[in-house]
Amino acid sequence: MTRHRYRSPIRWGDLDAQGHVNNAAFLDHLQEARVDWLLAGPPEMAHLLQAGVLVVSHQVEYLAPVGYGEEPLLVELWADTVGASRFTIAYDVWDGEVLAARARTAATPFDLAGGGLRRLDPGERAALQAVLEPPVPLRPLTRSAVVEPASHYPLLVRWSDLDSYGHVNNVKYFDYVQEARIVLMHATLDWQPEDVWVVARQDLEYRRSMDLQPEPYDVVTSVSAVGTRSFTLAVEIRNSRDGGLHATARTVVVGERPLTPAQRAALARWAAVGVAPHH
Repeated sequence: MTRHRYRSPIRWGDLDAQGHVNNAAFLDHLQEARVDWLLAGPPEMAHLLQAGVLVVSHQVEYLAPVGYGEEPLLVELWADTVGASRFTIAYDVWDGEVLAARARTAATPFDLAGGGLRRLDPGERAALQAVLEPPVPLRPLTRSAVVEPASHYPLLVRWSDLDSYGHVNNVKYFDYVQEARIVLMHATLDWQPEDVWVVARQDLEYRRSMDLQPEPYDVVTSVSAVGTRSFTLAVEIRNSRDGGLHATARTVVVGERPLTPAQRAALARWAAVGVAPHH
């Protein structure tokens, strides 16, 4: 078997207001498993982490809610694809006997000393290929651009958001997208305490690093599709200083009940030319 297995304890702080492990907290568990995988492997794998590795994108399918418990999550991970300068890590996240999530992370080596991207060296490539399994792609999620009118959320980076490389840690971007989403949903859907909304899928691509700065970043969200019980959001994280793009994302949100006509009309406010139906 080529899969690495990591048991990741659930923390009380991982839970959201609905009593489940928050969708953004899954990224912490994936990261812990990924770091353990690199450090536990041959020296070439550990070198990737020490020399610098840059996360390019995340894709996460949330399959089942996870509550608080004494048993840790079991994260299985392996190399999904290996190229000249990029590799993809695949994950299955198990809550006991239940498959709670499937995910993919695309990453590339980064030269911390030289300050630029680099190719995998022969040793690194061979180490990754030794744990390679045939790729099983996630269900496709159509990319869609943010359109105006959109919801604009000012986001201040916290000192604690930074990682050991001195930039905002990749998992924090999911928190930023979530903060903007919650504001939009409260303003749009007349969200009541008894209403349950869950994230079923979230993809995010990293365009450039985010740093600590006094000015807020602009998290811009618009609606790209509406289904019977679900809707899809397109998101961009922009720098208010220069308008530069730091990340793009798409989020699929599903409710327990069908959307009401009023909710559908309210969601349409955040799409310039109406919204495309889910197929």
